[in-house]
Amino acid sequence: MAAVDIDMPMEPESGSQIFNLMDLEREAEVFKEEGNAFYINKAYSEAFSCYSKAIDACPKNASYYGNRAATLMMLSRFREALEDSQQAVRLDECFMKGHLREGKCHLSLGNAMAASRCFQKVLELEPGNMQAQQEHKNASSILEFERVAESGFEKRDFRKVVYCMDRALGVASACHRFKILKAECLALLGRYPEAQSVASDILRIDSTNADALYVRGLCLYYEDCIDKAVQFFVQALRMAPDHEKARLACRNAKALKAKKEEGNQAFKDCSYEAAYRLYTEALTIDPNNIKTNAKLYCNRGTAGVKLTKLDQAIEDCTSAIKLDPTYIKAYLRRAQCYTDTEQYDDAVRDYEKVYQTEKTKEHKQLLKAAQLELKKSKRKDYYKVLGIGKNATDDEIKKAYRKRALMHHPDRHSAATTEVQKEEEKKFKEVGEAFTVLSDPKKKCRYDSGHDLDDDGGCGGGGGDFDANNIFRAFFGGQGQGQGQGGGGGYNFESSPNAGPGNFFFQFG
Repeated sequence: MAAVDIDMPMEPESGSQIFNLMDLEREAEVFKEEGNAFYINKAYSEAFSCYSKAIDACPKNASYYGNRAATLMMLSRFREALEDSQQAVRLDECFMKGHLREGKCHLSLGNAMAASRCFQKVLELEPGNMQAQQEHKNASSILEFERVAESGFEKRDFRKVVYCMDRALGVASACHRFKILKAECLALLGRYPEAQSVASDILRIDSTNADALYVRGLCLYYEDCIDKAVQFFVQALRMAPDHEKARLACRNAKALKAKKEEGNQAFKDCSYEAAYRLYTEALTIDPNNIKTNAKLYCNRGTAGVKLTKLDQAIEDCTSAIKLDPTYIKAYLRRAQCYTDTEQYDDAVRDYEKVYQTEKTKEHKQLLKAAQLELKKSKRKDYYKVLGIGKNATDDEIKKAYRKRALMHHPDRHSAATTEVQKEEEKKFKEVGEAFTVLSDPKKKCRYDSGHDLDDDGGCGGGGGDFDANNIFRAFFGGQGQGQGQGGGGGYNFESSPNAGPGNFFFQFG
């Protein structure tokens, strides 16, 4: 802080010099001179002590209060300095330095309107006072920053509020109100360590400051430390029973904790519908609580999985990640949902994000498994071709082949259009490929493991000497009576006398 001018002995004070000074007044002047010497050497604590002794000796002297005010300002004790400045101008209304110091104290404490009145008084006493002119401008700028900040807070433009408060605090460095508003907006922006630091600094000076206690609790509340947050809110209300923000935050914190715990208990009891509903209700309590809401979305996503609402579970995990991009559990849960819905590209991206953040052995294995599933998904899915599950038995594979082979055999579609015949012949060949691989334990094992089958007799890629008709004949053991459209062994398809249109049966020769 720039040094504040003090009143030296050679500067006569209005009404303070009299002839034949009394002994007490002479003693006071000695203390003042000692104080001035300490002040010049920046020994402000010693200067404060000397000026206090001068005031004790002669309590009606305005300059003594003015000098002690200047010293207190250098010690950043602006509230005490304000009292001394106000006492100085009460003793001498024309004490220009007293008015100037009072204005600067008001300004440092954030009272811009009061500061403006003081600087205006100085300019009335001394119209050309450059310092008063500049400080008057500073007071006007603070009023403008307050106006813009108030508008920004109403619009929830918290970054603008922080900017305005930073500018205002450049002048009003001791204003707790500006610091609290900045800290509250930092908390609402998720910048909790910064907000806590500001609030803690104030609490070190004034442990009963209800606003600082509220902001400290708000940071804990938004960091999902709800029990500790409630303690600070209760303490703030004890200091200021009418603190509306602390009351609302305390109510929200208790309600959110209770509803979340109800949902968790319902989930543990396997009451997934109830858990889903309770998490949904909890999400409506406080949209500003980002971290807790991220957990609620993730929890609801877990309940959604149990209810087979996989698409909704993915949306919930995505909402959780938007609120908290560092939320690993939400990435893992969404990745599993993507895997379960065969969206392997998305699953791989999520597992890559997780592994980049936490390079654990488990996360590496999950990533590799997803990459393998992605690789497998880009091949023909022989299980889908046959219409069976991946755990199908040998008998189920044979039955599925029989059904699909008969369904797509070229002879069955000899009367169809050329386009249909080509499509059915293609499907017939795919059915043969699928059966060739899945009916052979060795090939099936390689296929299930994600290995390429091109080196295993050409199966799996449609190359080599693969012939779907040979597989068909070998499976059914038939010898044709004629040659069908696709060279399929001469199996005749006839309408069944007992079947409706579109139903057929084979006649084998």
